[in-house]
Amino acid sequence: MKRRTALKTLGFGIGGAVVLTGGGYGVYYAAAKQDTVGKVTFDKALSIPPPAESKVDSTGARVFTLGIRSGRTRFKAGSTTRTWGVNGTYLGPTIRARRGERVEFAVHNGLDQETSLHWHGMHLPAAMDGGPHQTVAAGETWRPGWTIDQPAASLWYHPHVHGSTADHMYRGLAGLFIVDDEDSEASKLPSEYGVDDLPMIVQDRAFDGDNQFEERVPLGGSLGVIGDEVLVNGAIGPYVDVTTGLVRLRLLNGSNARLYNFGFSDDRTFSLVATDGGLLARPWNTERLSLSPGERAEIVVAFKPGERVELRSYPSAYGGTLGRVDGFDDRLDICQFRAAATLSDGADIPASLGVAPDLAGEEVARERSFVLASDRINSRSMAMDRIDFGVREGTVEVWDVVNDNGFLHNFHVHDVRFQVLAVDGGKPEPHLRGWKDTVLLAPGKHYRLAMRFHGHTDPNTPYMYHCHLLQHEDNGMMGQFVVLGEGEKVGAVPQSHHHS
Repeated sequence: MKRRTALKTLGFGIGGAVVLTGGGYGVYYAAAKQDTVGKVTFDKALSIPPPAESKVDSTGARVFTLGIRSGRTRFKAGSTTRTWGVNGTYLGPTIRARRGERVEFAVHNGLDQETSLHWHGMHLPAAMDGGPHQTVAAGETWRPGWTIDQPAASLWYHPHVHGSTADHMYRGLAGLFIVDDEDSEASKLPSEYGVDDLPMIVQDRAFDGDNQFEERVPLGGSLGVIGDEVLVNGAIGPYVDVTTGLVRLRLLNGSNARLYNFGFSDDRTFSLVATDGGLLARPWNTERLSLSPGERAEIVVAFKPGERVELRSYPSAYGGTLGRVDGFDDRLDICQFRAAATLSDGADIPASLGVAPDLAGEEVARERSFVLASDRINSRSMAMDRIDFGVREGTVEVWDVVNDNGFLHNFHVHDVRFQVLAVDGGKPEPHLRGWKDTVLLAPGKHYRLAMRFHGHTDPNTPYMYHCHLLQHEDNGMMGQFVVLGEGEKVGAVPQSHHHS
């Protein structure tokens, strides 16, 4: 049942008004707010995903072997949980490569059903994207390869099977993909992986009485699965032993639907140094940072010897009347940081970091409008065999995107980084002034996104644009475009999508 239909059946107004059909839901709604502050036992050291092993072949390409498999993982006392993972039972290793390097993968699907791995945030040929047209059948191996051609950034990988992305993600398929370049390697930012440069894949999960994942959609919710336990790198209630004065956190909202409003328990200021597409031009100091599903941020936090402080998710301003059941009122303790009595001091936060997005003054080849509402974009539901439009290689386009039905959405575009030119005609907030590939859409506001399409033309193999709240995506809130070379016209999607 679609969300709008379900809400009407329950007696909820679609425009934000609530008609309680009985005292039962009123009790449910009142109890929906979660507050885990002071209730989390931080008794597990934060697990650091291992760097993915690779070898350089005779052609100079860096080759990674990734095995998707099922298994069992212990999250809590009692029964182990049935999970999926990459080179392990849950989540996957951190892939790392440098700009200009050729990378190749052998992705083996050891499951009993098809799945895929999409390289979220990566600029690459459409046939290597790992989207719904590059699924890997059970028992088969997919061998994509491309040359890294983008600045340093914290990217990630996850499944992207049409209609099943939410389920496959929830089972555990995800990992970070870090791109390095000369500028990032020369930076004085904290950079020792696992010591003062920490990956943090933040996810929510619900468990049933036997400790199995439960894909629990709140009664009256509009976003999808919302869990009541928060995992970081696959652990509930982790702690970090801090040994340095500055620590860099590579935050990924790896949840299916939950929005996080990150801050620390003492409301300390931290520095945002990078967003989805790489380093900001200069750091931005703040006490709160919201990330919707799929978004990443790199923050640098200063610690004092001997202190303890928690990373927390605070209530969000988004969500409207029904926001409580979707977690917008929640206050959640996520991870505890325990500073040693003596801290080393080698890193710094430079006043100048990267290159600011520079598309505002470029000639615009085309403007397009996108309206997200009712699990559709521009009133159309995703169709695998329909290419919605073609863009011309080498050009800049501006896309006007609006969330038009009162529920929360975000917007992700494959292959490109974009610049947020304006939000409702005004200057974007500081956390939106860097390069992005996923942006939260506040209801009713227009977001003007500028993007340049360069390289990797293919008239037949599309890239995706979609809401990254995974139930919305699976229900059809997604479209397809191709990048065209000179003289090319939009083609047709090949009939066979499997790779072996």
